[in-house]
Amino acid sequence: MLRSILKTTTLIATLAAAPAFADSHAETGNPMVGGAAMFADKNIVENALNSADHTTLVAAVKAAGLVETLMGEGPFTVFAPTNAAFDALPDGTVETLLKPENKDMLTKILTCHVVGANAMSDAIRGMIDDDGGNHPVPTLGGCTLQAKYDGDIITLTDETGGVATVTIADVKQSNGVIHVIDKVLLPGEKKADAMETTIEMADEKMAEGDNPMVGGAPMFADKDIIDNAVNSADHTTLVAAVKAAGLVETLKGEGPFTVFAPTNAAFDALPAGTVETLLKPENKDMLTKILTAHVVSGKWSAQDIVAQAKKSRDGFYHFQAVSGDALSAKVTPSGAVYIFDESGNAYEVTIADVNQSNGVIHVIEGVLLPK
Repeated sequence: MLRSILKTTTLIATLAAAPAFADSHAETGNPMVGGAAMFADKNIVENALNSADHTTLVAAVKAAGLVETLMGEGPFTVFAPTNAAFDALPDGTVETLLKPENKDMLTKILTCHVVGANAMSDAIRGMIDDDGGNHPVPTLGGCTLQAKYDGDIITLTDETGGVATVTIADVKQSNGVIHVIDKVLLPGEKKADAMETTIEMADEKMAEGDNPMVGGAPMFADKDIIDNAVNSADHTTLVAAVKAAGLVETLKGEGPFTVFAPTNAAFDALPAGTVETLLKPENKDMLTKILTAHVVSGKWSAQDIVAQAKKSRDGFYHFQAVSGDALSAKVTPSGAVYIFDESGNAYEVTIADVNQSNGVIHVIEGVLLPK
């Protein structure tokens, strides 16, 4: 169905015009969007409801059942297409997507506009610079966008080759940031089909025992991250922490997620009493922050990470965790992969590419800490 709706859609554009920058609202300091003031103490949905330029997006978010998600804690970065962007789709596309029977398809498209981190435009430009002019942006929908910039203009290329321009940047929200864009970003169906086929074949093979053993237990590619982690004798502390933080349901979700999983020994290496303190109910927010600093949106194999690191000018691949914290990956001449946290600690990936039904786990030898 998605192919039939989208195959006539051509979103490849040459963007020569500079974006129209919005006036800032005197009281909020945030840019005005759709004629309305945007308040940094309100969440993404509360602000979007007031924009006259985003009524179609709001209707789509409601139809997809994503209101509660985007009113959640986040943080999220939302690339928000205007009504005009939806109007530019082929006749009947929006109406078809809003039908209840097409909810999964609509959700896929909308979540291809959402990143599980708070990425302001300066941070995006920095990541583009670090990656030599083109930064891959994995989204919660499993799509990967390509970010570039020219002067003040940031563009995003979707998996079909469609190019969107950020026309209003850095609209701060209580749970993230909105960047207004002038095109609807679409998943690349042919690429997705080929990837799904490849993953299915790999999953079948790995479910038979070709996945690495972790903590003395077989890991099954047809089970989710939690179902596998609970069987690893080396990850009992991590599992206890995930339960205490209330993240079990999240990590059993569709994802995909890339999880850098510290071993029991990694937690034991923290100062005495640290784990016990973090597991106390009153420290749940702090524990959640640390754990989500180990989770990245999208499924990133070791080969993907190595390829990005080798392409960058400084030899690092810089990316963001779901917590919003910065991570960096470095490959040694021997081929070992190290993950750096914001505090400058570096930990080796000791077991890579443990495929899951909703992502991939890479076992690491230390706990990644926000600065």
